[in-house]
Amino acid sequence: MKSRGVYETPGVTVLQAAHRAVESLTMDREVMRLRDSLGVKFADMAYYGYWYSPEGEILRNMIDDTQKNVTGVARVQLFKGGVQVLGRKAPNSLYNPELSTFEKDTVYNQKDAEGFIRLNALRLRVAAMAAKREV
Repeated sequence: MKSRGVYETPGVTVLQAAHRAVESLTMDREVMRLRDSLGVKFADMAYYGYWYSPEGEILRNMIDDTQKNVTGVARVQLFKGGVQVLGRKAPNSLYNPELSTFEKDTVYNQKDAEGFIRLNALRLRVAAMAAKREV
């Protein structure tokens, strides 16, 4: 069976841009990455009619759980078939201006970053040492 569908969804494009703008304020980065990694699987299940399958229910429940704190407003601009987010705000925003400083404060100890930076750079130092041995 062959289907001739129309897959253009300008309304969804606008809504998705606005929704993702609010999500970027209210969702943890790793939760968002996990949700995004499962998007193709979710789309496949819907497309092939597995909406009510056990795995479909599990996936929908997980996605619903990621959305429980996503509420807010996004301002978008439409121009020549494109959508651009101009602003966003959310009452459940994870952003805390008191934690977003490079100045001296009592909330965050800048020395805490040293170990993180050294650990993440370890693979680069090991690769440089290996490259020197090859010469």
